[in-house]
Parts: sequence; C-alpha cells; structure tokens
Amino acid sequence: MTKPSEVIFFENLRRGDVALVGGKNSSLGEMVQELDALGISVPPGFATTSAAFRRFIEENGLNAFIAGQMDKLASGKITLHEAGQSIRAAIGSGDWPEETAAEIVAAYRDLSNRAGKTDLSVAVRSSATAEDLPDASFAGQQETFLNVVGEDALLKACRDCYASLFTDRAISYRNAKGFDHMDVALSVGVQQMVRSDIGGSGVMFSIDTESGFDKVVLIDAAWGLGENVVQGAVTPDEFQVYKPFLEDRKLRPIIERKLGAKEKKMIYAGASDAGPVKNVPTSKAERESFVLSDDEVLELARQAAIIERHYGLPMDMEWAKDGETGKLYIVQARPETVQSRAQSAALRSFKIGEHGSTLVTGLSVGEQIATGTVCLIEDVSDIDRFVDGAVLVTSTTDPDWVPVMKRASAIVTDHGGRTSHAAIVSRELGVPAIVGCGNATHVLHDQQDVTICCAEGDEGFVYSGIADYEVEDLDFDHVPETRTKVMLNLANPSTASRWWRLPSDGVGLARMEFVISNTIRIHPEALIHFDKVTDEDVREEIERLTAGYPDKSEYFIDKLARGLSRIAAICYPNPMILRLSDFKTNEYADLIGGRAFEPDEENPMIGWRGASRYYDDAYRDGFALECRAIHRLREEMGFRNVKVMVPFCRTPDEADRVLAVMAEEGLSRGADGLEFYVMCEVPSNVILADEFAKRFDGFSIGSNDLTQLTLGIDRDSDRLSALFNERDPAVVWMIEKAIERAQAAGRKIGLCGQAPSNYPEFARVLVAAGIDSISVTPDSFLKVKDHVAAAESG
Repeated sequence: MTKPSEVIFFENLRRGDVALVGGKNSSLGEMVQELDALGISVPPGFATTSAAFRRFIEENGLNAFIAGQMDKLASGKITLHEAGQSIRAAIGSGDWPEETAAEIVAAYRDLSNRAGKTDLSVAVRSSATAEDLPDASFAGQQETFLNVVGEDALLKACRDCYASLFTDRAISYRNAKGFDHMDVALSVGVQQMVRSDIGGSGVMFSIDTESGFDKVVLIDAAWGLGENVVQGAVTPDEFQVYKPFLEDRKLRPIIERKLGAKEKKMIYAGASDAGPVKNVPTSKAERESFVLSDDEVLELARQAAIIERHYGLPMDMEWAKDGETGKLYIVQARPETVQSRAQSAALRSFKIGEHGSTLVTGLSVGEQIATGTVCLIEDVSDIDRFVDGAVLVTSTTDPDWVPVMKRASAIVTDHGGRTSHAAIVSRELGVPAIVGCGNATHVLHDQQDVTICCAEGDEGFVYSGIADYEVEDLDFDHVPETRTKVMLNLANPSTASRWWRLPSDGVGLARMEFVISNTIRIHPEALIHFDKVTDEDVREEIERLTAGYPDKSEYFIDKLARGLSRIAAICYPNPMILRLSDFKTNEYADLIGGRAFEPDEENPMIGWRGASRYYDDAYRDGFALECRAIHRLREEMGFRNVKVMVPFCRTPDEADRVLAVMAEEGLSRGADGLEFYVMCEVPSNVILADEFAKRFDGFSIGSNDLTQLTLGIDRDSDRLSALFNERDPAVVWMIEKAIERAQAAGRKIGLCGQAPSNYPEFARVLVAAGIDSISVTPDSFLKVKDHVAAAESG
C-alpha cells in the first residue's frame, strides 16, 4: 500500500482538510481551487500534513516527553515557561525523518521551478489543526518566518514552526480553550513571497470590527511586509468601503480614508544583517502618503466580498501588494470570530458623565467605558508584576501578552491600528482598548487613576481620574411595529455605526455642521480664498490639515462627503434627511480661518444663518462646496437615499433663491429621486405652509427654534430657561397647524427636535395630530417607539 504524501500543494487542498493541514492551509487551498476564476489571487505554495508532524514527533521519541511535561505543568511541578522551553528545545534538536525531508525539498524545488527561480524566497507559516475555527481564533499563536531562501533554511524554519506549537502563549491559549495538547497537530505552509517589502500589505475584515456592522469592508494598510500591521507595531492607514455598492463599478463607495503614521516598515535584510528581514524607519513621503490608491482599495474590498460570499460568513483576511508588479494577493483568510458571534438582539449602551481632563487619545476598540489604575509595563519580561483589574499600558502587544490582557480592565498602547494584535485580542476578551496613542507610555504612569472611554466614536479618550458613566442594556427582541415612522437624529459619523441594529425607519436629521466642525474644522471661505488668510499660525494649521490635497477646496468636499456617507450607510436604503449647514455667524467664526470672513452680530441666533447664507455673495462659493459634497455622496458614492433639508428658510422667495443655487450646482429637485425638505422652525413656515409645500417635498419641524420664535425666548438664555417649553400650548398649536397644512398639501411632515427624546410622552401629542415621522436620539429610540405604539393603539 502506498504511503500517503506528507506534502500537498495548495491546489489539491479544500476547506474541509483542516484535520490534514490546519485551518490556514486548508483555506488557502479552498481559495486556489474555487476562487481563482473569480479574481482572487493567492501566492502558490504547498503544505506539510499533520501526519508529517506526528511522524516527526514519534520518530524523535517526543510523545511521552511532551505528555510528561504537560502533566508536570498541570500539577504545578514546573512553570509554564519551563514546560514550553523544554519542549521547544527537544523539538528543535530533533532530526527530520529522511522521507519527510525529501518530500519537503522536492516540493520546494518544484515551487522554485514554477517561479523560474533557483532558490525561491518563501514565507513559512504555521497552520494548527485547531486553528481558525468559528468559535476560537488561534491566529498568531504560532510562528511565521519570512524571506526564507534555500533548502536548509526551509527545513530549519519548518522545524521552528513545529516548536512554536509549544510557545508559552500557545500552551496557555489551548488551556483556556480546553484543547488537549496531544490532539493538536501542526501543518506548515510554504508560500511564494509576494514582494510586499517594496510594496505594502495589511489586514482586511468583511465586517466592522467595532460595531459588527456587516455592510462594510475594513482595510488596514502599511508599507512593507505585513507582520508590523498584525503585531500592532505601526499605526496603519485605514479604509472603510460600503459593500452593497461594490458590484456597480461606476460607484466609488469608500466611506472612510484615514492616514496612518506608518512609523516603520519591514523589508528584506541584506547579507550583513542578522536575519532574513529587518525593520527600517519610513520616509516622510511614505508617512504622508496612502499605501493604496482608491482603485486598489475598491479592488481589495471586492475580493473581500467574494471571499465572504463563498465562505458564507464574515472573514478576517491578510493581503499583500507586490511592489514589482503592483498585483494584489490574498495570503490568508479565516473566519472572523468576535462580531460574527455577537448577540444581535441586544446592545449595551455606555454614556460618559462628568470626567477629568484628557490625558491621551487613540483609536477606540470595544465601545465600552472602564476605570482603573494604570499598570505601565514596557517589556513582556515584566508582566509578572501586572495587577489584576488594572489598566494595562504598554507600547505594543503580541500573543505573549495574552495572559495579562485577559486580567486587565482596559488596554492602552502606543502603536497599532484596529486590526493589530491588541485590538483583536481585546475584542475577543471583551476588554475595551485604546490603540495607536503614540505617547501613552510617556504621559501615563503607574498607580494613576484613569477612565478609558471608547464610547464616543472612533476616537478613544484616556481621562484623568475615575469618571461617572452610565450603562444601559437595550433589547431589540420586543420592539413594537408602528404606523408612524420613528427615525434617528445623528450627527457624529464615527458613532453612527454602533446604532445600525436599531430597527429605525431611517435618519430623520443628519447634522452637516458636526462633520464640518469636528472633521474638517476649517471655514470653507478660508480654503477657497486661502490667499486672504493673513495670520501665519492659521495658515500653518490649514496647510497641515490639508496636506495631500493640492486643491484645498477638495479637502472640504472629500471630508464632508465621506463623513456623511458613514451615516447614510447605516440606514440605506431607508432615507437620510441631511440638513444643510446651520451654524450661526459666531460658530462659523470659530472655525479655523473663519474670523476673517464672518461679521459680528448682536443676535446671531436670528441673524445671518441657514438659507439666507446660501445665495449671499459672501458665502455662495462656500455653499457650493456643500452642494458638491452632496452630489458626490449621491452620484459618485451611490447614496441616493440622501434627501436635502434647508434650515431657517424665512420666506418662499428665499426658498426659490436657494433652490436655484443648488440647481446650478447639479442638485435639482426630482433628478435621480432627489427630494428637498424644509425645516419648519420659523412661524412663517407654518403661516405660509401652502407656499412652502409648492417648493419642497416635505417638512421637518424643529421644535427648539419653533419654540424660541413662537414664545420669543432666546433658547441660549439661562435667565429664561424656565419659560422655554416645547409643550407650551402655543407651540403645540403651531405644530398641530403645521401638520394639518402639510398633509392637506400632500406633503410629508416629521419632527426632529429634542422634545420626543427628552419627553417621550410628547410623542402622544404628535401621533394624535397625525404626524408622519418622529426623529429622536438613538438612546431614546426604544422608549419613544413604545410611546408611539401606545398612542396608536388608543
């Protein structure tokens, strides 16, 4: 009987061969066989089998030795470090069975011949037979060796992979997951190196790793070989792509582009260097440039969607770009193991209260809040001094840190992105983390009380002291159906995705000015007329923020379109009603460069704001940038669920002038389904509702401003705050009359003010009046939904 081969090329493997070649290698074989025709490129290679591993262990007489060491560890006779070190040493000194070594060398020569090389440079990766399972991620537990060249170097790297099955972290992880050490075998994948050392590489998820939003692809990218991204040794570029639009190649649905620091890159080492690879600092040009073009981002995202569709579940992938050919390769694909298993029916909502000063910031991971005392550890050799329940602060983590990470209340690192080791493990453990802070180990110190807040969007904050915060469990299992649409008020793109599971009818109010003030930060006129900005400090700040944008106006358009797209994405295909910028003059002046372009007003609350700005020569070109961002959002990115709402429109004549300006900028009512709404917040909007209804497709009642102008109260006045009441009979009359007149004219009407959020019982008044929709803050959505259902049932 012929002995089964102990080496198998990828093209002869399938997804079901986990027991034979482990999760990583079986998945590579699946993609080579099934997805090559669909455009998924996997570097060629082969795998040693689990039988080869067991034969190596058996012929070197190691079975009894390993079992004995594990028994001693379990009984406390030796430490984890002693057990791992002794087993690794025994494997490292073992001899290859002659037939096994011959098969590996023959396959390597065959792979080299296919590539037209004598001694091909290969990556040698471990693939355990209990790896990449849907409920356990063993990724990173064993070793990878890059730029391995020559037969002797390959055999040594394969043996070192075997030994890495018994690193301290791997032993610890199997113990935690309940795997028997003797039941797990190791396959070695030998794969042609992609020249990403002179290109780039990274990690990709077919799901949002923070919120579990399943309609985006998340891509991290850095220069050089990919180990730095996986290990969190660099802060990568980050991209998010909206999956449902990827099949339409006319659209470019990249909803986020964030430039990372990319502090260093891993490249091939020279002959005089100690190992086959080394890290070198990136150049200033590399740090200031994106690793991927938009076309490459979209190509990778399409590959992620194909892979996810084939496997039928969210996927975690690694990719590499060949610097010689520019070709993109998928070098690993495994099931995503955190968000794909998260309970979809419930959501915990964290809200920060009073807190101390901001100490450091970084990328938030986990959408939670935690408090504790800092335990600063800069080297893994010192982890024994970690205190249970402390906040772990360090430069970066790798699998050796897992034993203390699981005992931490939170984790803070200097380096890394959302797909770094620290981020991935913290998600799996359910521990909040802030990664890529840059200076956490310099600013924070041992025994310092801090609050770790990951509940305020993409940016995480380390606050001084122990802050107050609230936690609420939201249950989606028993949300009533209602005739009245209940929608969301949203402003912050970075927190929008956390609410995607809410069964809302769309976004009834998206506030453009939040993106302008928090992401863009620069007055649009200062970008258009940069030559008129004379303050040197302001000029320097504008130059810094717009780096990479030769046309400063494009900075405004690009940032605004992408920021708004992240809100549109979570509700698509339901509508997102986008309110045009509604800053007051003092708020516009506070934008960078704004003071040179804004007048001083005695009462900006009822001054030059809203519609009156859009057609005025002093702001007309600034408004044009808003229009161009909306046009890009709808036409180039594909979010035609976006409707446009004009705020503070005092007269029908003013409405005509605004609509004419928007038409000049390519936004015409009815074109490609575009609808225009008007805020109903000035008494004239109610009095002349019939005239406004001729110009707009719907109304949205702004209860704050309508209350202010109906009662004659400055809503910012502390002295009059007791009189400010959206439920005042005069205000209710105005609301009821607006609803009556809008419906008589055949127009939709909703309310997007704070009243239903602050006073959910106010929803009863609105339902009784026959309102079409109510827009509320996400944290009050479920309560308002219950009140609406109760009102509708009588």
